[in-house]
Amino acid sequence: ANLGASVVDIMNRRPTTVTPAEGRPEALRLMREKSIKQIPVVDAGGRVVGLESLDAGSGKASNDTWVVLMAGGLGSRLAPLTDEVPKPLLKVGGKPLLETIVDAFAGQGFRRFFLSVNYKAELFKAHFGDGGDRGIEIGYLHEDERLGTAGALSLLPEAPKHPIIVMNGDLLTSVDFRHLLDFHAAQGSEATMCVRDYAFQVPYGVALLDGQKLTGISEKPRHDFFVNAGIYVLSPAALAAIPARTQFDMPQLFEKLIAEATPTAAFPIREYWLDIGHAEDLERARGDFPEVFGTSSDDVPDA
Repeated sequence: ANLGASVVDIMNRRPTTVTPAEGRPEALRLMREKSIKQIPVVDAGGRVVGLESLDAGSGKASNDTWVVLMAGGLGSRLAPLTDEVPKPLLKVGGKPLLETIVDAFAGQGFRRFFLSVNYKAELFKAHFGDGGDRGIEIGYLHEDERLGTAGALSLLPEAPKHPIIVMNGDLLTSVDFRHLLDFHAAQGSEATMCVRDYAFQVPYGVALLDGQKLTGISEKPRHDFFVNAGIYVLSPAALAAIPARTQFDMPQLFEKLIAEATPTAAFPIREYWLDIGHAEDLERARGDFPEVFGTSSDDVPDA
């Protein structure tokens, strides 16, 4: 089309909209589902009466929302780098990975943090202290024995009154956690798991069989899945389902909640996300950091 074309030739005749009655909860659901950032609000006559935006109303996070960062692992797959330094304290972008995570949350308004620690716990305390110099509050959950990614939450000093965010301390991501909280509330969920799209392609022609009969060949098929991204929102009711001081992982918790028909949800992450599990992941994170977070990286290998 050129500038002389009629608008009726190029306009979207079936736009995504919400009614005033459906409001923000439905708008949030549609925006996440369709990966869009704005949805018009229209009345019964099709007239625009408002606009819902993914960024609108998020502002700063409520101080009532706690953040728990799981940082107690050995990081064995990154040895010898982790022989002296825990994985979350390895440098990416010129500072420890966990510091980037904490700064991201603090920049979005979160103020109360708990670090679940075990291996070389004293190094975390030495680096972060009580968080006062950052304008936040940091407490520590000490795992004397390994309790798993959910079991450590039973060490919280008191039961929270609001949903909390739990995140693995070896992730680099640009997720807006305020949107995650909005989604959790809009879904009426007690437990929300962030998920990532994962695909793999079989490098061969796959034979399709019916018994011994060949019925066809699928050439190099691609398979797509959603996988656990290691970030969660848990409401107080979900936390109450975690046994005290017992080895218990997040997949076990979600399986238990699903079996009990407790409302759960999956939040698809479309933003940058990287699990730093191997040496090549660490190198990729160091290479990606300037582009994703806008900061030059002066990393050197950690001794």
